[in-house]
Amino acid sequence: MVFSCGLDEAGRGPLAGPVCAAAVILSPDFDVSVLNDSKKLSPKKLAIAMEAVYRGSLSWGIGWASAAEIDEINILQASLLAMSRAWDRMLERLRGAHVTRDVFFIDAVVDGLHKPVIGARSIRAEPKADGTYAEVMAASILAKTARDRMMTRYSWLYPEYGYDSHMGYPTKAHIEALKQNGPSPIQRNSFRLKGEGQLSLF
Repeated sequence: MVFSCGLDEAGRGPLAGPVCAAAVILSPDFDVSVLNDSKKLSPKKLAIAMEAVYRGSLSWGIGWASAAEIDEINILQASLLAMSRAWDRMLERLRGAHVTRDVFFIDAVVDGLHKPVIGARSIRAEPKADGTYAEVMAASILAKTARDRMMTRYSWLYPEYGYDSHMGYPTKAHIEALKQNGPSPIQRNSFRLKGEGQLSLF
């Protein structure tokens, strides 16, 4: 039994909050017409696609890496760690709910240039895979919507930062909030502003 799993992340560029990743195996009869790169979908279409993926995937998993982990190991490694965690959650759901056979194989496709450490039969990393492979599109949709929901929840705790509007990205409003309030508890302290909207890392 061979499956194809897509993996993608959301939240590499923000100044605050976690990075989120998703791993998705779509059902053979999934209607891929609702899918696209998550960045190209309107909020309405994104919500429709998200529900379709949750309902119509064979298995899925969400993984996170916190702002503290990003500071400790850098954003690239944290993104790969989040993907590995998403993969593990996806495997748990696959084994527990859908697959009764003891042996199955998974070929994985990752959006980007780098590969997480996972137990796939094969894994390939391709730039812009989130616009080419349906399973990666699905993963990008779950990662983005899950992270957006998390940042909205953080805005309830830290309303002065406006996380529900910019999701932690370096917008003018976010930068002004940082100047006025200093770093929040979910700040990525390894990210530094060189100028308005420009980042440097150390």
